Amino acid sequence: MINIREIADAAEMIVNGYAFTKDDKNIKVLNLNRPDRAALIRKNGEVLETSMDDIELDIILDYYRRNEKYMEG
Repeated sequence: MINIREIADAAEMIVNGYAFTKDDKNIKVLNLNRPDRAALIRKNGEVLETSMDDIELDIILDYYRRNEKYMEG
């Protein structure tokens, strides 16, 4: 079973309930309120895998683009 607290603690940033976690070349995104909704995106914003609908995916991509500078380092 997924431990939401561990995922949230390990995330580089959390925006409006979405945890963004870096993985070598990709970013893992998890909806902390609906853990069955997740996405794997490249750092350039290309979607590799997702269980999100198109609307939710657009929302997280916007959050990522506006806040990616906070994930550097």
